[in-house]
Amino acid sequence: MENITLIWYFGNNRSMLVSNCLFRMGGAAILLSNKSRDRRRAKYQLVHTVRTHKGADDKSYGCVFQEDDDTKRIGVLLSKDLMAVAGEALKTNITTLGLLVLPMSEQLLFFATLVARKIFKMKMKIKPYIPDFKLAFEHFCIHAGGRAVLDELEKNLDLSDWHMEPSRMTLYRFGNTSSSSLWYELAYTEAKGRIKKGDRTWQIAFGSGFKCNSAVWKALKTINPAKEKNPWIDEIHEFPFSCA
Repeated sequence: MENITLIWYFGNNRSMLVSNCLFRMGGAAILLSNKSRDRRRAKYQLVHTVRTHKGADDKSYGCVFQEDDDTKRIGVLLSKDLMAVAGEALKTNITTLGLLVLPMSEQLLFFATLVARKIFKMKMKIKPYIPDFKLAFEHFCIHAGGRAVLDELEKNLDLSDWHMEPSRMTLYRFGNTSSSSLWYELAYTEAKGRIKKGDRTWQIAFGSGFKCNSAVWKALKTINPAKEKNPWIDEIHEFPFSCA
């Protein structure tokens, strides 16, 4: 959850006031088990987790930072380096994840492009190759940190409106609830009846530190929305809602 009561800022520093506008309250609870006998009851299997932490870099460490302003009021400072730092963390994270989930053909294309750009110094002639993660995942739950974040990931990962729908609708209805937004997004996908047995879902989120984390889930059963209880069920027929 995002506990805004602990970081609410009462001062006048604009860089600190931004966080008052961004975050909302949210929460989620997930029951995990490593016992084989629980497999028949489980919805998903956790296949991979990839954690990227850039705290050793000063810009990354300081881009989201709680500190006192000039009047000794505590607030969270969001620096102008945030988007650039997030991009670097994302690049590192998906490069590591790609080796675990992408088909060999996509890995070879990525590696060949990397070699050409770095070893043969052909950066000006060859664009970086962005692997097609739609070959590895059926569903995407992207941290609903803001419209700009979702727009950038949609473009860079070449995702469709359908892939982005859970993230955009979560941002529209609940705002940025930090880590819990990923579970609202998965609940949206379930409420729409999209989760089929064997489907793979990629959850990816960002946070201070700076960090970027991924989790890959495989559906162990087809999810029947009629048997689900989540925040979307009573209103799912009203979505997607145009929030252009």
